[in-house]
This record gives sequence, structure tokens and C-alpha cells, in this order.
Amino acid sequence: MPSITVQPELVLERILTLEIVRVTERAAVSAARLRGRGLEKSSDQAAVDAMRRELNRLPIDGTVVIGEGEIDEAPMLYIGEKVGNKNGPKVDIAVDPLEGTTLCAKNMPGAIATIAMADGGTLLHAPDCYMDKIAIGPGYPKGTIDLDAPAEENIVNLAKAKGVKPSEITAILLDRPRHADMIAAIRKLGASVSLITDGDVAGVIHCAEPKTGIDIYLGVGGAPEGVLSAAALRCIGGQMQTRLVIDTDELRARTQKMGIKDPKKKYEIEDMVKGDCLFAATGVTNGPMLQGVKYNRETIETETVVMRSTTGTVRRVFAEHRQLDKFYLD
Repeated sequence: MPSITVQPELVLERILTLEIVRVTERAAVSAARLRGRGLEKSSDQAAVDAMRRELNRLPIDGTVVIGEGEIDEAPMLYIGEKVGNKNGPKVDIAVDPLEGTTLCAKNMPGAIATIAMADGGTLLHAPDCYMDKIAIGPGYPKGTIDLDAPAEENIVNLAKAKGVKPSEITAILLDRPRHADMIAAIRKLGASVSLITDGDVAGVIHCAEPKTGIDIYLGVGGAPEGVLSAAALRCIGGQMQTRLVIDTDELRARTQKMGIKDPKKKYEIEDMVKGDCLFAATGVTNGPMLQGVKYNRETIETETVVMRSTTGTVRRVFAEHRQLDKFYLD
């Protein structure tokens, strides 16, 4: 497939409607071919390779600011990598070609391929490290949540803002030993806990989707996933606060190199995603947010959600791909 060239002012809209969808579709389909085979690295690499091919066809002058690794770590999509055909505006890109590598390897629900794109210089340039996070959906007064407050206090405040008892609040957390005390405190309060093994981008987005029954995201996950989640909430609404977990001299040196002057800074959504942004995700395995890739005799079916912050538009793209050889080999 030849590279695309369009006028710069049209790029974001065109990407919203079609091109950015192709990026996550290709990554998802490539990873899904290895579902359930226990091959975490291979499925991740397949998604990376497919995503890079599609990114390099886009009419952008792109820089990966959130990726996998921080120096020239090809074949991963590393922080600082240049992508696009350079026939367009400068944009920042955050990627997780396969969020939930373990989910894909075990063919468990919730693996997705994700990307966020924003005006150049507007996405948080952060190291690949841990990040403390708290998030809720839209419709609540600003200040309802505070990253520095105990989990139970945040749940009480959220319940008050929602007009319900704390026992009617459901929190979602990664199922990790580091969250044991927080989980115990939430349950002691009477609130419910929904545990996920992986996939905290989807976990944050669930807070903004009433049908999921999830009210609040809490706990420590990956910084790349934090920025991707912030991009999604900037499009669909909600509140989020985060802080990088900088707990070694090596990490402190990396953050300084990236221009982060205050490693203890508490970030709001607007600090992580400052300008117009796009977010897209395609299902790899079936999950509560997206259906996974479906293989038929002569077609492949995908489901993608694509969002834009300026318009607040959320589109769901159900695609049926028929030219299978072209889809795999282009």
C-alpha cells in the first residue's frame, strides 16, 4: 500500500475516521493469530511490527513519546522513535501495541491494541516505569478524588457525589500483592472490589462507561498505560490523578534526562494530555469493552473504538476484512 499524503489541517480528522483505526486493527489481528499459545513475547512482537508498518504510512511527522523502552530498542516501538511518512504535522504518539500480553497468551478476556495521538509536544514524556493512579468517570464535581487521600476516603467522597452509600461503589484494581492493604480497606468499608490481572487502560475507561458498573480505578500500574488512559478520559470525560513512582537512582536520572523537574509531581489529565488528541483501541480477545478478533473462512472481523477530544466524538467501528493476503502482507 502506498504512503498517504494529505493537507496538515485535515490530518487529525482523517486519522480519526479511518487511518488510526487501521493502525490498531492491524496490530490486533497480528497478535490474535497467537492467542492462547502461551507466547507473550511473540504476540507482542507481532503487534509491534504490524503497528509500526501502519504508523509509517500515516501522513504525520510522529514521535513515540510513550512506548516500550527508552533508547533505540528496535524492534520494539521505543520512546523517541520517529514514525510516519513526514508529509504532515508533528504529533506525539503513545502506544501499547498489545495491552495484556498475558491475556492474549492465555486467551483471556480484555487484551487490546491501543494508541493515542496528539499535537506535537502535548503528551507527557515519561519513562517506562510504574505510576500511581486514581480515576473516575464524568459528571462529578472537580476535587471529588485525591490521589493523596486514602482509598476509603475517596470512595466515601465519590459515594456522596453520586448520591449513594459507599457499599454501592465498585472499585477496580490490578490483582497485585502491592494492593493487598488497599483491597482490605475498601472491603472493610463495604464497597466492592473488581480485580483484573492485566489491562489497566481498559480498567480506567470502564469508570467512564456506566454499563460496566465500575465507579473508580485505584492503584499502581504502568506509566505508559496511565498516559493512554488519560488520553481516553480527555476524550470521553472523567477525572484522573497520577504520580510517577520514581524509587531508584537510575529512574531519577532517566526522568531528569526527559526534562521532568519534579519527580513527585501530581499530574491531572490536562498535564498528561494538553492538546487535541485521538485515542483508538481494537479488541484482541473478547472483553467487556470490545469484542476480540474473529476469524471466519474468508473474512476477519474486528471491533474498534476511536475517540477525539475536541469534538467528544466516540465511534465504534465494526470491520469485515476480506482481502486476507493483502491484510497480512501489506
